[in-house]
Amino acid sequence: MINFISRRLLYGIAVMTLVVLIITSIIYLAPVDPTRLTFGQRSDNATVQAKKRELGLGQPLYTQLLMYINDIAPLSIYEATNENATKYNWIKILPLSNKALVLKAPYLRESYQTGRKVTEILQDAIPQTAILALAAMLIATVLGILLGVVAALKPNSWFDTSAIVASVAGYSLPSYIVAMMLALVFGYWLSDWTGLNIQGSLFELDDFGDEQIVWRNLILPAIALGIRPVALITQLTRSTMLDILSMDYIRTAKAKGLDSRTVILKHALRNALNPVTTAVSGWFAGLLAGAFFVESVFTYNGLGQVTVTALLNFDIPVVLGCVLFTALVFVVMNILVDVLYAVLDPRIRLS
Repeated sequence: MINFISRRLLYGIAVMTLVVLIITSIIYLAPVDPTRLTFGQRSDNATVQAKKRELGLGQPLYTQLLMYINDIAPLSIYEATNENATKYNWIKILPLSNKALVLKAPYLRESYQTGRKVTEILQDAIPQTAILALAAMLIATVLGILLGVVAALKPNSWFDTSAIVASVAGYSLPSYIVAMMLALVFGYWLSDWTGLNIQGSLFELDDFGDEQIVWRNLILPAIALGIRPVALITQLTRSTMLDILSMDYIRTAKAKGLDSRTVILKHALRNALNPVTTAVSGWFAGLLAGAFFVESVFTYNGLGQVTVTALLNFDIPVVLGCVLFTALVFVVMNILVDVLYAVLDPRIRLS
């Protein structure tokens, strides 16, 4: 198990490195001047050039890539100055002439537009998206497994046909279309009865300037995000359950006199959860990484909204920080899914 996790961690580091190289190259090669966007089109050239030198944007692309990798790496080499020690909050490991090998937390730099640290921006946005993704996946998992099991137990019935039609329709609809429909119907037309807002974030300021949690603003975005996973989980659970219910060991369990509930829950459903686990983990990683369009529709200040705003403003450090977090989520979720396989199915061994 330790060797397996170690190998996967090495693969994850390789993936993260490739993500940094590819995304950074694409962004830095784009024909857009972030310093001009920061100061405006009417700013004088001297101010723009000074800002470029400060941000290192005048350096060759490979130099900018190396500088960024050095910033986000836990082990880095910097000039041993008090200013750098304060900026990066490092622990010096080895002096190297006028430089030093240091240990530090990944430094994601500062926003070009606001001057805030990217880590602070992510710390504000990630919890809101995490709660939204958890709520959406909870709805999708419970409802999808329930519908899939019932449909498999009643094949070719009206319920089975209705579940298939509903799942196909739900999977075919883009999340942002569902979000706009829910916002229009339940957040606008029926708002007097539902009490829901057409737009709003989970954490908002009250009349006294204090932050408060508005749980009702989570309902519509969570449903909009959960519609497509519900459809996928329903179809996967139904098809897998139908295959497993026709296997010999299920018939043997029934022949031994076990009640239907035990056969379904202990023998059939547990073995049917492997593909469902893959689907849930994949969807959860995608939702947690950023529900861009849904958060934009509801003006929900999560990671997706932050990423969209940063892309529009060409705020390179914020965009890279969001992309790195996205890649990290997928890498971690893939490792967790492989470990879960061994727990759910004893036939699988990690080698």
